[in-house]
Amino acid sequence: MSSLSMQSGSATPTEIERQLTERQLQVLQYLLRKAVPLKVYTVYADQDELARELGMTRQALSVHLKKLKDFGLIRTGREFVDVTEKALRVLRLSSNEAIILVKVQPKYRAIVYEKVKELPVEKAYRVSGDYDLVVITREVNVNDILRVLSMMEGIDDTKTFISLEIIRE
Repeated sequence: MSSLSMQSGSATPTEIERQLTERQLQVLQYLLRKAVPLKVYTVYADQDELARELGMTRQALSVHLKKLKDFGLIRTGREFVDVTEKALRVLRLSSNEAIILVKVQPKYRAIVYEKVKELPVEKAYRVSGDYDLVVITREVNVNDILRVLSMMEGIDDTKTFISLEIIRE
């Protein structure tokens, strides 16, 4: 595999791991231990495209993006903009996480799991225990998700929890 395809993001994690030296893996592990988790929402577009869609010049957009970046509301890179959780707070949008436990009849599990992939969820886990599925989403999406789940055949029960505060990230 060429180094170009490695850089383009098309390589699998296993392929990338094989290309890294032991020292590079140590650096990556160290950085992960030191990292502060940051939730971001990524827009994949270049600034020309964003400016056009917003009806402004690229130069005007660049000025606005710089100010948003200075406040820590976004991060920018080549053809992407990350909107941070701090930006959600500024916009007064609920960033509280919601956890939905779902009990599914065994013969419907595969169908339900596929349908859940289409919902506005951040993560979904197949789990063992009293419930079969754990869905992680944002509080703002809970009603829509529960409405869809309530109409799905094979769902026996749901339990929903909304986070109140972060104790540790």
